[in-house]
Amino acid sequence: MAALEEEFTLSSVVLSAGPEGLLGVEQSDKTDQFLVTDSGRTVILYKVLRIWNNEDVNLDKVFKATLSAEVYRILSVQGTEPLVLFKEGAVRGLEALLADPQQKIETVISDEEVIKWTKFFVVFRHPVLIFITEKHGNYFAYVQMFNSRILTKYTLLLGQDENSVIKSFTASVDRKFISLMSLSSDGCIYETLIPIRPADPEKNQSLVKSLLLKAVVSGNARNGVALTALDQDHVAVLGSPLAASKECLSVWNIKFQTLQTSKELPQGTSGQLWYYGEHLFMLHGKSLTVIPYKCEVSSLAGALGKLKHSQDPGTHVVSHFVNWETPQGCGLGFQNSEQSRRILRRRKIEVSLQPEVPPSKQLLSTIMKDSEKHIEVEVRKFLALKQTPDFHTVIGDTVTGLLERCKAEPSFYPRNCLMQLIQTHVLSYSLCPDLMEIALKKKDVQLLQLCLQQFPDIPESVTCACLKIFLSIGDDSLQETDVNMESVFDYSINSVHDEKMEEQTEILQNGFNPEEDKCNNCDQELNKKPQDETKESTSCPVVQKRAALLNAILHSAYSETFLLPHLKDIPAQHITLFLKYLYFLYLKCSENATMTLPGIHPPTLNQIMDWICLLLDANFTVVVMMPEAKRLLINLYKLVKSQISVYSELNKIEVSFRELQKLNQEKNNRGLYSIEVLELF
Repeated sequence: MAALEEEFTLSSVVLSAGPEGLLGVEQSDKTDQFLVTDSGRTVILYKVLRIWNNEDVNLDKVFKATLSAEVYRILSVQGTEPLVLFKEGAVRGLEALLADPQQKIETVISDEEVIKWTKFFVVFRHPVLIFITEKHGNYFAYVQMFNSRILTKYTLLLGQDENSVIKSFTASVDRKFISLMSLSSDGCIYETLIPIRPADPEKNQSLVKSLLLKAVVSGNARNGVALTALDQDHVAVLGSPLAASKECLSVWNIKFQTLQTSKELPQGTSGQLWYYGEHLFMLHGKSLTVIPYKCEVSSLAGALGKLKHSQDPGTHVVSHFVNWETPQGCGLGFQNSEQSRRILRRRKIEVSLQPEVPPSKQLLSTIMKDSEKHIEVEVRKFLALKQTPDFHTVIGDTVTGLLERCKAEPSFYPRNCLMQLIQTHVLSYSLCPDLMEIALKKKDVQLLQLCLQQFPDIPESVTCACLKIFLSIGDDSLQETDVNMESVFDYSINSVHDEKMEEQTEILQNGFNPEEDKCNNCDQELNKKPQDETKESTSCPVVQKRAALLNAILHSAYSETFLLPHLKDIPAQHITLFLKYLYFLYLKCSENATMTLPGIHPPTLNQIMDWICLLLDANFTVVVMMPEAKRLLINLYKLVKSQISVYSELNKIEVSFRELQKLNQEKNNRGLYSIEVLELF
């Protein structure tokens, strides 16, 4: 449960703020005092660093140090030395920099690479700095570990929407990962997990983002948008929820995917958002507004707003107006702030005294009660860790737990988690038979395709059940499904190629002329076929995504004895469609001398011919009665007849070569040079 309290205004400090808003808001040594920097009262200037003490009042009279490079930002966390991040990616401690202000500053990032965002953490009492750069629409993350002086670079992959632009970043940290969250131009929040201790720090690694929250702000927001993490379960978002609506400040629970609270900002904002302690800062109109907030421990009841509150419904928060020009106005004056800090310290001590739970037990505990999105994050974290001896067992137990919960809760279906676990190459059908059963009920063709590619022991009955769904699902549904297309080549065929292929099928098939075929009736009917049927025979009868699914069936292992009875249960029109696709693949194989299809993992000629035989053996008496299958059967008849002719001639040649081999074995006593003439009849 999260709540936004009534805001109050810090008025006079933003009167000189430029059109770009404030340069920053920082917390001072005292928890109830904050420093605001705008373009009128410059604290950070290019190549100039200004330092002041508590006794200094006029910033123009304080000590100044001229540096040799341009500063991007000064970063500080209580209890550690402030850091200075330069525009070209170098980092220096403040004390070392002041001791030698003119020291040479190296260049870390490449040309045209610009720093977009940065954050300073303390992990295990050691400072960690992360900053994000952008170059030509590509984003990179740099993580600086100061205890080991290691700088690691990561490439942030944008995923399918490569045209998206990241509007805002924020991050939180735990013991093993930095959770980098980004608010994209499509209005969605994405998460990227960055390991604190990378396996290979010297290597530029790529990181994939995952969807965290969908459509939290309008993708066509007129003003800027901002995002900040309040804790591990809550984020604050600044922006318009709809294209025509006013800007709002919203707090979302990312663990349970729920909007906790929202406050409208009718005077508009600059798209800048800061938070310190339990206070959110933003420009609202021409004033800097402070909004206190509270985030309780995340629970399902709290996310749904069903917690019972002990607060008297008659109580209310008094609006405050603070003037920073008077010394008395420096305190924010919350009565319970000291008590809250004592409670927070006590909680931290209690957590630190508890023994650390192994990641495997944490994962198994998470899958039984948490939301699908949170489970997905925890599964991704577990898979990113170094594999332990019980890795296979944990993966099996995790899948079993997820499937049991799917049966108990019909609305629960963590398909992304299941796909991640399948891709570990640990599972098989015999280990989790319920997996494909649930996927068949959900008609999840993407998951079924992955199972067919990964599991070597799928029963023939399940394979036929998958085939039924692949043939019956509508084209519109397939367009909305993400399918692995590696086994499919480009089916686009130009008209010239169509004519050549048709000429080949009519005149020359495997070196034999169909006119010599003794089946004159078949020839006459083929010669009478209309032009639209000619085009149909040279174009793929199914869309590419359906073709990719059918290719997964062709690659699956089977026993003919057990497969044939199940093939008889498939409707005749679907059998005809599958036969047309197989015949199309055969024609594509015939285009080249190697008799193979292009692509990364296409079906082989043997697989194509075997499935044609299987389908005809199981359904010939039904298909032969269908008028729309007549031309297909004639084409298949001629195909088989031409193959028989080819093998007949090859057998004759084989006999001749066998006789030649005998002659060569009898004539071992040849001289150094001889001429032999062999006649073949």
